[in-house]
Amino acid sequence: MIENVTPILRVEDLEASRRYYIKTLGFSLDWDAGTMISVSRDHESIMLCEGGQGQPGIWLYIGVEDADVFFAEFLAKGAHIRSLPQNFSWAYEFQLEDPDGHVLRFGSEPKPGPADGVFKS
Repeated sequence: MIENVTPILRVEDLEASRRYYIKTLGFSLDWDAGTMISVSRDHESIMLCEGGQGQPGIWLYIGVEDADVFFAEFLAKGAHIRSLPQNFSWAYEFQLEDPDGHVLRFGSEPKPGPADGVFKS
């Protein structure tokens, strides 16, 4: 039985990433092991590792109840938005980028109507 899946993202400046994930994205600090931290929101965690364990530019899909709520929150806090919320056949989603170029795709159930989003890769 799988208990959870926790991504580990390589970051160049752990303090800058900590501030971004906590202050801009609303995550909380779970633990700090010096060159690695764990942050979580709504009981889902992401580990950030300074200078190791991964490559820049990883993409994560984060399923949420209402993408519009998250988009408004992140926009108000100055997140680096890559694409506005759009409706696709698989989800209603938007993209943002963290300080290390990792792309976080936040999506909820598709909205009624045409799935006419233009995906930004």
